[in-house]
Amino acid sequence: MSQFLEDPIIVFALLTWLLSEIIGAAIIPFLRRKGKVKTRSDRSSGIIVRLMTYVSVLLCIYFAIGSIAILPEWFSYVGVTIMLIGIALRQWAIWVLGGFFSTEVKIVSNQTIVKGGPYRVVRHPSYIGLLMIMLGFGLAARTWLGTVATLFLFGAAIGHRIKVEENALKKEFGEEYLDYAKKTKRLIPFLY
Repeated sequence: MSQFLEDPIIVFALLTWLLSEIIGAAIIPFLRRKGKVKTRSDRSSGIIVRLMTYVSVLLCIYFAIGSIAILPEWFSYVGVTIMLIGIALRQWAIWVLGGFFSTEVKIVSNQTIVKGGPYRVVRHPSYIGLLMIMLGFGLAARTWLGTVATLFLFGAAIGHRIKVEENALKKEFGEEYLDYAKKTKRLIPFLY
């Protein structure tokens, strides 16, 4: 089991995720935004999300290397598939937001409420993508305990982040955002 990080498919998924975060979630949005930050509402929720990402990944690796709560081998391919779908969804959501996307909660000049693409159905599709990536990583590591711990820790961090972000959007856009929120779900289409 300790060789799961040597599996080329898992390494491919991890490198794809890493590059998508560096290029798709950091560099390109920064260039598209061109420094037009109007207000910064919060930085700590971004730090919490990053910290829980690292903790979750390390827990999964620890459990996998220690052969703790191991799942059958086919789970790794299911996990990689879920990761890749999550990466695609997250990058689509980031692309649709364009210069409005940031890893911090902030409002930029001339910002509007984006209602196209995946935002027609849910308010936080990039967070769904992140949750899928983390779920997929736990399954790819083939540890059910790591997967459960990841969903709990990372889910709590994302829940906090959503609360902070929605408060900032309500403050900035008022009734317009509240109307949008009535027509869409937070994370799971038609449910939540």
